[in-house]
Amino acid sequence: MKYPCSAIFFDIDGTLLDSLQDLADAVNTALRAFNLPEHPVDAYKHFVGNGFETLVARASPANIAPELRGLVMQQAREAYGQNWANTSRPYAGIPEMLAELQQRDIPLAVLSNKPHEFTLLTIQHFFPSIRFARIQGSPPGLRAKPEPTLALKMLQELGLEAQRAFFLGDSGVDMTTAVNAGMFPVGVLWGFRTEEELRLHGAKLILSNPAELFAYIK
Repeated sequence: MKYPCSAIFFDIDGTLLDSLQDLADAVNTALRAFNLPEHPVDAYKHFVGNGFETLVARASPANIAPELRGLVMQQAREAYGQNWANTSRPYAGIPEMLAELQQRDIPLAVLSNKPHEFTLLTIQHFFPSIRFARIQGSPPGLRAKPEPTLALKMLQELGLEAQRAFFLGDSGVDMTTAVNAGMFPVGVLWGFRTEEELRLHGAKLILSNPAELFAYIK
């Protein structure tokens, strides 16, 4: 079945980029600096998704003092700022998918809970030839998702009907964002979370690889 599609919004981590190692390394570096327990990389699949502050909070001990958590946060941001492109790479098929969507003149946008400055850096670095109509990360002190405010603002700025805009993401946070904004939720299985989570949070379509997208858009 094909669905009307006037634009596509993308999450970054776990959707466009396999960035888990760099995120885990940054937070583990910060934890190590304060003699706090580190975590295996796979554990970070369940820590990411709700923004950098929540990532650090989830990785930190539950009883950590707020002041120490703030120091860990600062250290993690500095570490990530130095090493955000060490191992991160686009998933197989993502550059080709974006190029084909651009060739078809389908407007593309990015909405991430990654801090806004890192959102801009990663998109400009990894996808320099792709024209994104909007690139939006999480503003300081706020979460872009699952709150629909920024998604709705972007839709309005682009003159788009929400129900015809796809939202591709790998987590329940992404699917909930799409539902909250009245968009079409598309879950991807090459990222960090499970199909069960995606469907539980409202995914109307599940993709196993990027090329599958073209079978469903019209």
